[in-house]
Amino acid sequence: MESKLYLKTKRVKIDLTESIDVLTKIFLKLGCSNEVSQEVSTHLSDANLCGMESHGIMRVLQYAEQFQSGYMNPKAKPKVFLDKKGIKRVSGNEGIGIPVMKIAYMAGVNDAKINGISALSIRDVGHTGRHGAFADFAAEKGILSICIGGGNRQTWRQVAPYGGIKALLPTNPWCIGVPGGKLGPVVLDFATSKIAGGWIYAAQSANALLPKDCIIDKFGKSTRKPEDYFNGGAILPSGAQKGYGLALIGELIGEALLGPSTTEANWLLVSIDTSKYRHSSEIYEASEDLLNEIRTSKPAKGFNKVEIPGERERLNRKNSNGNIKVPEKTWEQILELHKSL
Repeated sequence: MESKLYLKTKRVKIDLTESIDVLTKIFLKLGCSNEVSQEVSTHLSDANLCGMESHGIMRVLQYAEQFQSGYMNPKAKPKVFLDKKGIKRVSGNEGIGIPVMKIAYMAGVNDAKINGISALSIRDVGHTGRHGAFADFAAEKGILSICIGGGNRQTWRQVAPYGGIKALLPTNPWCIGVPGGKLGPVVLDFATSKIAGGWIYAAQSANALLPKDCIIDKFGKSTRKPEDYFNGGAILPSGAQKGYGLALIGELIGEALLGPSTTEANWLLVSIDTSKYRHSSEIYEASEDLLNEIRTSKPAKGFNKVEIPGERERLNRKNSNGNIKVPEKTWEQILELHKSL
């Protein structure tokens, strides 16, 4: 498993069952239902198994603050409904977003199977977790999914526009999942910034440094210290003008199209039934032919192999043997939170 954190302290190995148990107890004490507590705890722990530490169990520290401050409502119940114009919408009612996004993807899959294509909005929702997990689910059902997030830049000013130094945009993630070949779906799940905001929180929690050239301080100078970001700095856009452009489109979709954002962000989820275009076996064979050619191509200097998006996460999970390696300081904070509650 690879990490973007440069640690000054060691990691501790936590069994998956213990991680889920500790987190579940924390969420229960924060006022969440047993079902939500179990679902969120399992999702966060699985993100660690997949190597996505930025969306893993350290998020419980942030979520706890957001529940206690009233930013998120632990008792909220998601709602799926048709508006007056016949558009399907999912409202999180200001609750945590992981169960809401699961409901949204299930609705998208079901509607796409009936109508061939589905487009729905997700609003009034807190942090929505690792989207790759939901895209995997949809792709396994033969659904191509495209999820775009944005809005609420007034609250989440994190990323400097290309050519600027002031944080003006959120990280506005995109997630695209498509049925793949023998190693499973191809899932592209990325923030439009050089680094997801979660990595900065993870670095702060673990007292670690970040990779080079990902964030700048308030003067526009490159830095690796998470505290420089929190003291008026910014994240740089991924791929320069390309990441900036995707972030800008996400913000326009999230705010201008879907309306004012509450809690964290608005999301547009498009789901397409791929079987309407080709038989699943044809898609599988054509995909595997392409993917295998790329996987077996000669790697560049400094690389062991050429990878396919989404496959590393599944391989990390498989090789983890049900164990999570967490920065010692982060796990201590989680246990202290558990104790304090």
